[in-house]
Amino acid sequence: METTISLNGLLQQILGLPLRDQEWLVGKVQENIREQEEQMETITEEELLAKIDSGLKDLKAGRTRPLDEVLNELEHAI
Repeated sequence: METTISLNGLLQQILGLPLRDQEWLVGKVQENIREQEEQMETITEEELLAKIDSGLKDLKAGRTRPLDEVLNELEHAI
């Protein structure tokens, strides 16, 4: 038997819990959010500067790509 519940229903269930349990749940959700954010790929300032330097060297050497290709790559890097 499968049971489904809407987000509003879930919220009502949570709000019906004792305050201590709500606080515990909030802590667990925040912990999960922090872990997911840490797992997201980030780029350091040094890595960004190295990529810019590499790109400038490619430009100077005549090794360039179409602008739409570069913009697409940048969009996926963010």
